[in-house]
Order: sequence, then structure tokens, then C-alpha cells
Amino acid sequence: MFLWAWERPENLEFLDPHSTGVALLAKTLYLDGTRLSARPRMQPIWLPAGIPTIAVVRIETQGTVAPNADTMNEVVRQVLNAAVGPGADGVQIDYDAAASERAFYKDLLSELRRQMLPRMTLSITALASWCIYDDWISDLPVDESVPMLFRLGVNGPEVLRYLGGGGEFRAAKSRFSVGISLDELPVKAPAGRRVYVFNPRPWTRDSVNQALRYVREWR
Repeated sequence: MFLWAWERPENLEFLDPHSTGVALLAKTLYLDGTRLSARPRMQPIWLPAGIPTIAVVRIETQGTVAPNADTMNEVVRQVLNAAVGPGADGVQIDYDAAASERAFYKDLLSELRRQMLPRMTLSITALASWCIYDDWISDLPVDESVPMLFRLGVNGPEVLRYLGGGGEFRAAKSRFSVGISLDELPVKAPAGRRVYVFNPRPWTRDSVNQALRYVREWR
């Protein structure tokens, strides 16, 4: 189980590195046309020694995304710099790419894969629709695409019916992991995979234990 640690102070020194990892928001990138601005994590986080970590980079777009080669190179540099923290095992991109932004996203991931160290994992979060009936992600050069089973929007009932009936994610790299939220736990989802858990509140020992109990019952 991996905890998402978003932009707020988090003291997670009580975690057991043998059962839990942390995917921490390291940086947010804002793209507007060819302009790029970066906001690093501003809030402190305390972790136990030896815990697995993944650096999360959130990408947000404003207006039309039309990055040139220089902008693309700077995005890649910013992402790679976020993944050099102590003990970082990989990087995860959180980007709700619109249909018009998919070509840019594919090129970005290809360049990241080319420049990343072979030992590091490349992960992305993925809308549930991308993993079921709008599969454009199967050929992306990533190690995992994490289906997000919360804040599903208008497609929520359809997605939950499909999974409740035993449906599996069609995108192959979406079958290794799943993303859930502690305040919106799904009734049923595919078992036997890595689970990323979001919490809209700061993590505590009790909320981590609640998440662990849920994940164990689920499996």
C-alpha cells in the first residue's frame, strides 16, 4: 500500500516500511502555451528511514498547450529533478490530459523514459475511463497506469457497475495497481495489486490502520 501525501505537513515517521510506502507530491508544474512555471512542495514531510518513496509531479494546464522543444526539455528536467530525493524509487505523473493534449503527453513520457535511470519506475495516474472504454494509454512507455476509482464524475455509475460485475481494466498496464480515497471507498474493485490511497485529511496512525484493514479485506 502506498499513501499519497499531498500539499500539507505530514508526519509519517510511525509508518512500517515493510507494509507501506509513500507517494509524495514533490512539485506542481503549470503549462500555459509555451510558458512553464514550477511550484515545489512547500510543506514539510517526515518519513521513517528505509521507506519506499515515489515522487509525484502534478501537471496542470492553463489555456492551450502548445509547448515547443525548449518547453518540453524544461518539463522533463523539472520532473527528473523531483525524483532525485533520498530513497526515491521512481516518479509518478498526475496529469488529467485532455484529448488535445494526448500527443504532447505521449512525447513527454517517451522522453522521460529515455532519460530516466533504468532502475527507476515511471508511473502515471489514469482516469478510470482511460483504463476501460477510452484506452489510449496501452502503448505508453510507463511501468504502471494507476486507475483512479474516486471523484469519478459523470462516468462514476458506469465504471462502478462494470467493476462490480467483475470487469477488468482493459489497458494492460492498469492491472498492476489501483487508486482509491479514504472518504470514497469503492464497494468492489479488482484485487491482488498495489493500492494507492488518498486522504483528504492529514494522515494519522488511525487512518493508516483503517486503510490497511480495508486493503487486507479487499484482497
